[in-house]
Amino acid sequence: MSRITVIGGTGYAGSAIVAEAAARGHEVTALSRSLPAEPVAGVNYVQGDATDEAALSSVISGSDVVVGALAPRGPLAPSDVADPFRDVYRTITRLADAESAPLFIVGGYSSLRPAAGAPRFVEDLSHTPEEIHAEVTTVAELISHDLPATSETLDWVFVSPAAGFGSFAPGERLGRYRVGSDVTVEPDGGGAISGADYAIGFVDLIEQGDHHRAHLNLAY
Repeated sequence: MSRITVIGGTGYAGSAIVAEAAARGHEVTALSRSLPAEPVAGVNYVQGDATDEAALSSVISGSDVVVGALAPRGPLAPSDVADPFRDVYRTITRLADAESAPLFIVGGYSSLRPAAGAPRFVEDLSHTPEEIHAEVTTVAELISHDLPATSETLDWVFVSPAAGFGSFAPGERLGRYRVGSDVTVEPDGGGAISGADYAIGFVDLIEQGDHHRAHLNLAY
């Protein structure tokens, strides 16, 4: 079993990944600003700020796999002055690389493409609420710019869910999913996937280890 560290382990996606990995017997550490009301048995929960490099270093040290499940809002929201979300991920990538630990990141649907070679959805946000444009664009910058520019020794996988993924539509655990590339497997409407099934697919990708420096999509 692997030592898996989840940064943002009490958020919607992070908590589902933590629960799935722990259920499979992995040694799981979750870093978050607050501790969960209902902790998963056997998980090592660490309360800390992801903008604090010392806190990140303390949990990433000794990890076999690092998972980034941070949301670009609240303290990590992008601003005109700085982009703490991307800054935090730059630190995470550097620390994961130093540990030779593959980095798996919870991505966003807008980072995907409708067809091979087509522009990413994020390049046309005319149908997306304006209030979330900044966070959507910020997440997309990870896969379009930041991750490809990292050290070639860092192994990373960016996992975009279907459009209908989030706490607004938790869905049920069906035990199935499909894996796509950076081209969405559900071009019409973006499809959906529950938090539990996204976590199943996500942990399967970690365990299988078949993808390297890749952008993937999980959907029904």
